[in-house]
Formats: sequence, structure tokens, C-alpha cells
Amino acid sequence: MFTVFGHSGSAERRELSSDHLHLALGRSCHHRSGYVDINVKMGLVFGLLWLFNIFLEGIHCQGVYAPPTVRIIHSGHACNIEEERYTERVYTIREGETLELACLVSGHPRPQIRWTKTAGSASDRFQDSSVFNETLRIIRIQRHQGGRYYCKAENGLGSPAIKSIRVDVYYLDDPIVTVHQSIGEAKEQFYYERTVFLRCMANSNPPVRYSWRRGKEFLSQGSDKGVEIYEPFFTQGETKILKLKNLRPQDYANYSCIASVRNVCGIPEKNVLFKLSNKTASPTIKLLVEDPIVVNPGQSVTLVCVTSGGEPTPTLTWVRNTDELSKKSRLNGGTLTLPSISMEEAGVYSCVASNNVGNPAKKSTAIVVRGLKKGRFWITPDPYHNDDNIQIGREVKISCQVEATPPEELLFSWLKNGRPLRSSERMVITHTDPDVQPGTTNLDIIDLKFTDFGTYTCVAALKNGGIPEVSIDVNISSTTVPPELTVPRGKSPMVVQEGDTVDLQCLVSGKPKPIILWSRADKEVPMPDGSLQTESYDGVLRIVNVSREMTGTYRCATSQYNGFNVKPREALVELTVQYPPVVEPVFTEIRQGLGRAFTLNCRVLRAHPSKVLKYEWKLGTRLLTMGQFDQRDETDYHVRALNREGYGEYTCEVTNEAGAGACRFLVTGRAYAPEFYYDTYSALWQNRPRVYGFKLQWTQQNPLSVDRIVAYRLGMKQTGQSRWWEQEIPMEGAIAKGELITHNLTELIKPEAYLVRLTPITRFGEGDSTDRIIRYSAPVNSHLREFQCSFEDEAVCMFTQDKTDDFDWTRHSAATRDTKYTPNTGPSSDRAGSKQGFYMYIETSRPRLEGEKARLLTPTFNVAHKSPYGTVTAAPTYCFGFYYHMYGKHIGALNAYLRQKGHSGSDSSLWNLVGNQGDRWKQAKVNIHPIASFQLVLEGIRGPGIEGDIAIDDVTIEEGECKDPPPNSKLGQKFTYTKLTVPLNSLENSRK
Repeated sequence: MFTVFGHSGSAERRELSSDHLHLALGRSCHHRSGYVDINVKMGLVFGLLWLFNIFLEGIHCQGVYAPPTVRIIHSGHACNIEEERYTERVYTIREGETLELACLVSGHPRPQIRWTKTAGSASDRFQDSSVFNETLRIIRIQRHQGGRYYCKAENGLGSPAIKSIRVDVYYLDDPIVTVHQSIGEAKEQFYYERTVFLRCMANSNPPVRYSWRRGKEFLSQGSDKGVEIYEPFFTQGETKILKLKNLRPQDYANYSCIASVRNVCGIPEKNVLFKLSNKTASPTIKLLVEDPIVVNPGQSVTLVCVTSGGEPTPTLTWVRNTDELSKKSRLNGGTLTLPSISMEEAGVYSCVASNNVGNPAKKSTAIVVRGLKKGRFWITPDPYHNDDNIQIGREVKISCQVEATPPEELLFSWLKNGRPLRSSERMVITHTDPDVQPGTTNLDIIDLKFTDFGTYTCVAALKNGGIPEVSIDVNISSTTVPPELTVPRGKSPMVVQEGDTVDLQCLVSGKPKPIILWSRADKEVPMPDGSLQTESYDGVLRIVNVSREMTGTYRCATSQYNGFNVKPREALVELTVQYPPVVEPVFTEIRQGLGRAFTLNCRVLRAHPSKVLKYEWKLGTRLLTMGQFDQRDETDYHVRALNREGYGEYTCEVTNEAGAGACRFLVTGRAYAPEFYYDTYSALWQNRPRVYGFKLQWTQQNPLSVDRIVAYRLGMKQTGQSRWWEQEIPMEGAIAKGELITHNLTELIKPEAYLVRLTPITRFGEGDSTDRIIRYSAPVNSHLREFQCSFEDEAVCMFTQDKTDDFDWTRHSAATRDTKYTPNTGPSSDRAGSKQGFYMYIETSRPRLEGEKARLLTPTFNVAHKSPYGTVTAAPTYCFGFYYHMYGKHIGALNAYLRQKGHSGSDSSLWNLVGNQGDRWKQAKVNIHPIASFQLVLEGIRGPGIEGDIAIDDVTIEEGECKDPPPNSKLGQKFTYTKLTVPLNSLENSRK
């Protein structure tokens, strides 16, 4: 099945070259003559091995494609996991910790992963978007981020795979004690009963448990006849009330409310202290200001609120109309300062005092900012005649309207031609009630005469001044006539191009000219600026960057303000917006092999005008064909047999009066990208100390869409380096859809990771590339199921030094070790008794200091799967063993930890020993149960002096429970670890 080529070379070199790879190529599904055949010549044994290899691959032509499967694993700082309950999985985490959830997927092609969330409230959104990533990480999670999280994986085959988990965020806020009292008269007025209620409340999840303490005495129901403890039925456990019946002298004391969630998630209990005395009282306050406060704009206003009673001392706050204060306001205790006040800051300001005793005290004052605004007028012809014109001998009324604050200060006066005008029998001046806003004054001219023609001025002012007056001029003359509206010739309908600026115009005649109101004829449709109505003083509505949605009928109408109070005049303007054809597809890529036929189709979705549409088909700049649309809304171009000159960009340009729209087609012979197969069983192997091998597998996406793939270009480089190594892999015969291609990579340097790039090649040229990362992870031997290291090799079995510790472990042998300065510590031979044998130890001589740590890390191991499909139904068990030598009067400590991927910063303690253990090697064994890729950490801690060398040797990891454990190996402990969130690429070699 495999053809091996390449040649071996030295594994010592760290550069990747052709001498560093043994490459084998195999293809599953189609076995052609000349490739490999099972026959008698192969021999029965080799034939059986070949068939067994086919069986392990589990592949046939279409069988390699599989819909997605998904499961969620978790890590971070979970404090409780309830797995697979009847309806859901619940992940509990403390507020402020880091949430990590990861989706582990299988399926081919590689599924795309998407995280979404439904929260506890409908208004909550998950970061305003979905997360397209294998790992979901929320740092410092907050309570509102709890809810159900969904992982959805899809690859276009079958239905998407969806798994969910509910995240429950636990928290406990500081409790708050509020005090209330009731005073009732009873028993014929012989005494007054005074009962005090202390209510304790705290926000929490899960529900809080309350307890009460008086001084140092815990109170419980029945412990004191004068005390009753209960939970109101309607609060559902949200509070606990301490009732002090008929208050006694001994009830004056310090009361503590302790809120607890029973230490779940390590959340400590919280308490609050309240001192009850005969001075305890609800707050009372005084406002040292007038009500209301009337000021002019720009003045500074200071509001002073002081407490006049209350124990404990109340806290004071200010609010405005139940809203927040303006940003420029300054608050200092009970004093609120509003510098340079504006009319927008007017309103009711309230001082609120609270000390958790009784109800908060509240007193308010209103700030009134004086001002005048919105002056306008209108002319009403004689209402007793059906005529909109002003005529001699008839009545005419001029009305003037102004908004004033405060309204009772509003004063109106009238002028005629600049001279004061007083009310008379023919000139009747009236004012509306000051309490009615806005304020209005009317001038009725009875029996209009020529001498009444002139300019009338309405003047509005506030008492005591300080605010500029508002004056409005109205001219009454023979030319004062009601308005008329017309649309200029050629201004309707208006035909414009999309993106232009257009002016819609209505001509208004008459005197005075009123405000023009623009709206859509369909009153429910908004104007271009989003409003339902737009004012214009010159009758012109300008629309910038007009769009096709603005096509329609617009209405212009006169306003009654600043004109005649008559039936509004109206006119209509039609607007037509032309736009180029909208076509599909805008762009598409078509991959075809030589000699094949295909059709390009361009369809018009919409256009205006749509009657006269022309099209042109081009290849590059060369015109292919042209024509005009008839009844159809699409055009086709047929290629009967593709030749090399037929590759390129085809354009179908569709035009009308407004412009052109274009469909573009890129016709290419580029092969589609390969699809790496991530579910290879036992993809990584090692049979030599310093190198490893990897079985690279892939399928070809749409292999029959283009010419036959004749080869693949394989590029590789070590991650973090810039130098690439490339090789061409020839292909014999056509590749079928779903055919699994295998390529063995050997002589990969431990523990380096490699970036692999695969590019298909046809006679057209190179196709699309696909990248993936290959990471080394030391596997447990697939036959012996064990790992052994005695440190005899200089590579020390790929152990590494922790970069965050204080100093390093040292590889040494007794034959070369100098004991001149520290003769009473350290081993005299390795564990096997050989002075030439090697071991690892920590040197505690100067400059080492007490408490400094050295950590040695094993290679990263994958969890051994129990089935060829890579599923792990339970955490596997391994026996971790090693020999240690701890001799010397200054011995510190030796610790062993388990470190799992995705559980950064939190190693799990396995084993520890402190102090002098004698001049001999001893063995330690401990069972471990990892569920993700893992490392073991050996940590030596320097003791108080130089005679404290610690050594280790013969480290082993074996599958299964430890057998014949030494007495101090702590096998009685069952170390079960929470499942961890591990990035998928770190597990890529450990799945099927």
C-alpha cells in the first residue's frame, strides 16, 4: 500500500532538509494495476498485513467523509460540574474567574465551529456576536454572563452537530441590614409596645443562608422569648428578619447578620454589623433653599441639604426628576452646585437621606430657569365671511404666541409702526390665561380701514427683565394676501440619477410667506432625514446623495404659522430615481478542465429604467457578443470546449440610462484545496530517541472539477523559522472524490512543531494550498504502553527545564560529581548502583537560597485511546513512578505535579516529601487519571543549607494501576481531575 522513497540522514541537525525526511505515499480506495495488487507474489503474510492495514484505516471512497460530531470539554476555574443530568449539563463557576469551554469535533471535511448563547434574560446578548473558534474564553466572568452556551459544528454533510452546557455563575454580595419599627397602642393605654424589625438581605447565587448574632451570641428561633426569627413567605428566601418584640434594655446591642452560601466555589461568608441603641432613628432633613428657585440662564445655583436627625448618620444624595444629575454639576456632601445653569437643567431636584432605618427621607425643590422661546404669529381673516382675503370694512385678527418660563411672568405689548398701541373699541387686545402654555395674545381690528394698514409688532417680555425681549413684526396692507402654492414648470416629475443631489421646489406666493412643510404623500413613510415632516422657509427641499428608496410623491403644504390661518395650500412633486441595473452574480469563480463545455448566466434583479437594457459579453477586453434584453431578465454565454485561451475573467455588462451593472466570472483551471484528515488513528509514532514520524492524510476537494492532479507540492518548515523545504509528490491516475491519500513523514526532530503546506498541481498550474500544524506529543508506546527514562542519553528523554523557576536540574553521574564541598549529601551512584550511570539532581550549594525551586518537565503525553475512533469514555489510569534520593541534613522538599493542557497556571499535586530520607534510593508510585494531553512536573525545593542535594532517576509511566506500590506512594488517594478545555490543535494527534 505504501511506496517508500527518500533516504535517511543525520537526526542531529536541527535544520529541516531533504536528508531529514523519510516519505511514504499511499492512497486508499482505488487500487490500480501497476500500483499495488494482492496476489500470490506478495506472499500470504504480507497480504494479510496489507489487508489489516486497510481495515485499520476504515476507509472506502465515500466513507472518509463524515458529518460532524461534537462534545464540550471545560477547564478554567470550575468549582462544580454536574455531568449529563436528565436535561442539561451545568458548569458552575465563581464570578470573576475565567471561563474556558472548548468544542472537540470530528468529521471530514474539518467542521467549522460557532459558539452562541441564550442568556437568562431576553435582552442579554453574547458579546453582540457569535464566536467562531474552538475555544470560548471569558476572562473575569460576570453574573449576567451566565446562561446556556451552544457549540455548533457543521461541514456541509448532514445536520449540524450541536451540544450545549449551562454556565451558572456563583456570587455573594455584601449583606445590607434595614431597620423598621412599629409602635402600637394597647391595653387601655397603660403602655406602648415598641417592636423593631431588622431585615437582612444579600444578592447571591445560590440562595443565601442567613444567621444572626447579638454581640458574640448566636441567635436562633426559641433561644430568647423576646426574639423571633422568620422568613416572610412572599420573599422566597431572599431575606431573614429578626423581630425584637416589645423592645427591652438588653436588646440595645450590636447585631451581626452573616450571609453564607455554604462556601460553594470557595466564596467566603460575609457579614454586616448594625448597632441598635435608644438613639436609633430614621433620617430627617432640611432644605436650606427656597421653593421654587427662579434664576436666569448662566447663573450659578447652590442647593443645600442638611440632616436634622437620624442614627446612624444618614448619607445624602441628590437626584433630578428621578434621573442622574448633569455632568457639570458638583456634589459635596449635601451641597449641590449647578454652575452656569441652562434651561435644559430646570426641573425638580430632590435630596434623599438614608441610613437603612425606616424609610428614606426626601425633600424636593423646583428650579425654574427664566426664558422666552418659539415666537410665531398668524393672521385670521374675518371668520364671519367665507373669504380668505383681507378686505376693507371687515374684521382681521393678528395672533402672537410665545413660550415663557415662568408663564406667570409673561407680558405682551403691541406696537403699530413702532408706536405703542392700546386696546380700544376697534383695536381689541386680549391675552390668554397665564397658566395656559404657550402664552398667546390677539389683536382684533374691527372694521378695517385704510388707516389701519401698517406694521404691527408683538413684543413679549418677562417681569423684572433680565431676559431679552421677543418681538414679531406683522405687515397688514393691500398686498397682504393668503398664500398660494405652485410647482415650477419642469420641476415635477423630477428624474435624477442615484447619488445625485436634487432640489424639490414649491413656489409660494402671498404676503407674508408662511413656513412650508414637506412630507411624503404616504404619511407613514419617513422623509430622507428620518423625520415625518421637514420645515422649509424658501419652499425648497434639498436631498443629498439621493437613493432609489427615495422614489415617490412628496407633498409641500403651507403652515398656519407666520402666515394666514386658513386652510393649508398643498402641491405634489413626483421624484423618480434612476439607477443602474442590479445583477447577479456580482462575482463567481468557475473551475473547469480543458475541453469541457459550460454556460455563464447573468441575471438582472432590478433596474430603472428597465425597458431598454443592453448587454455585452467580454473576455478580458475582447468583445465576445452583444445584444438587447427582450422579455427575459437574463442572458447566457455558452463555451462549447474550453481551451487555454478561454481561461480568464468574463464580464457581462448590462447598461441602461443610469449606468451599468456587471456580472464577473473568473474561469480558471486551478485545483481546489486539499482537505487534511484530522481523525487519523495513531498518526504520530516514534521508534528512535530524537525523531518522530507522522502519518499525513488528506482528501482532494472536488477532484473531478478540473484537469487531473498530476502531483502535490509539499512544503514544510519548523514553526518559528523562515526556511522552507519543498518536495513534489507525483500522482498516478485520477483521484476520486473521497479518496484518502496518505503520506508518511519521518525524521521529524523532537520536540519541534512543523507547518505543513500542501498544494495540488495540474497542467494548468498550482492550485489552492492548505496549511496545518503538526505538533509533537510524546506518545505512550503503542505496544509496551509505557515510557521509561534513566537519563543516560544527553537528550534526557526530551525532559525540559521550566523557564519560570529559580534554577535548573542538572544531569550528573557519581563518577564526575565533585563532593569536596558537600560530602554529606547526594547519591554515590545511580539507582542501579553504577557510578558511571546518570541521574538528575539539584545542586544546593551557593548561590542557591532557601526556598528556591527547580522544576523538571516530562515530554507531553497523549491520553491513550480505548477505541480506534479516539473516544475516551472515562479518564484512563496510568502509573507514574520514579526513584528519589534525599540525603543530607539540609534537605528541603520534593514535589510531583500533574499539568494538563488547557489548565494553564494550575498544576495538580500528586506527591510530596520533606526532609532527610537517608543515604539510599527509594521508589515512589502514584496513579494518575488525565483526560487531556499532559506533562508531569518534578519540583525540588532548596532547604536551609548546602547539604540538601536531591536526585531522581528511572522515571516511568505505565498504563494501568500501579502494582506493588511502595508504602509512601499515596496510592490510597484517588486523583480525579476536572475535564479541561484544550485547544483542538493541541489534541490533533490524540484523536482518531
